[in-house]
Amino acid sequence: MGGEEEEVLRIAKRLDKMVAKKSVEGAMDLLKELKSMPITLHLLQSTRIGMSVNALRKQSTDEEVIALSKSLIKAWKKLLDASEDKRDAKKKNSLPESSSKQTGDSRDQSSIKRQESIKSPTTPKITTFPPVPITCDTVRSKCREMLTSALQTDNDYMAIGADCEQLSAQIEEFIFQDVKNTDLKYKNRIRSRLSNLKDSKNPDLRKNVLCGVITPEQIAVMTSEEMASNELKEIRKAMTKEAIREHQMAKTGGTQTDLFTCGKCKKKNCTYTQVRFHGFS
Repeated sequence: MGGEEEEVLRIAKRLDKMVAKKSVEGAMDLLKELKSMPITLHLLQSTRIGMSVNALRKQSTDEEVIALSKSLIKAWKKLLDASEDKRDAKKKNSLPESSSKQTGDSRDQSSIKRQESIKSPTTPKITTFPPVPITCDTVRSKCREMLTSALQTDNDYMAIGADCEQLSAQIEEFIFQDVKNTDLKYKNRIRSRLSNLKDSKNPDLRKNVLCGVITPEQIAVMTSEEMASNELKEIRKAMTKEAIREHQMAKTGGTQTDLFTCGKCKKKNCTYTQVRFHGFS
């Protein structure tokens, strides 16, 4: 052990005793002595003088002691940073040439791959549905089976390649989440889906569900009118118009008057209806 190292160790021990006794009397002289010494990285690591000075800085209330301690620590930290930079640079320089440089062939191959990746079209993303929660409820399981059967009414599902079990499970799950139970409202909702999906006069509804044009979430909440075939929609529309017309005629025909005498009861409390007659041309 050299003389400088012994001297630094001596100062470190004295500083540690001051910190332990919580008395920093004479610390300024020791710090000045350290400042005048050529401290190297080896001395910092072997004597751990930096820790002793930092402990003194935290303990002291003397502004001069604190300032000089900070100055020493800052200077010694530069030594440590410089040492780390040298070590990192040495590691980079020691890397084998084969790992840091590419041969001419490898550079050409990587360039070709980059060009191919730019030219080749990207694969479109496929939208996937999250897995349907498994249910242990016997009512819900039976409803899923019936919905699967309804979707498999004909061979359309095979041509389309649809997973009827997955679709039926999703439809049932959305219905259950909307109704919140398996009571009468839930069962009626299931029955209306079954009758419309199996309707031979309305194959478009089933095909649209199998193809994804109508999503499971949509079919789960559609009304009977929305699920109906175009032909049935037109019939219902015509019936609605007829009902409105009859209602308007009944209202018009129910006009009361005392201008006429009833042929049966001979009273004048009568109602009359205006009828427009179109002759033949």
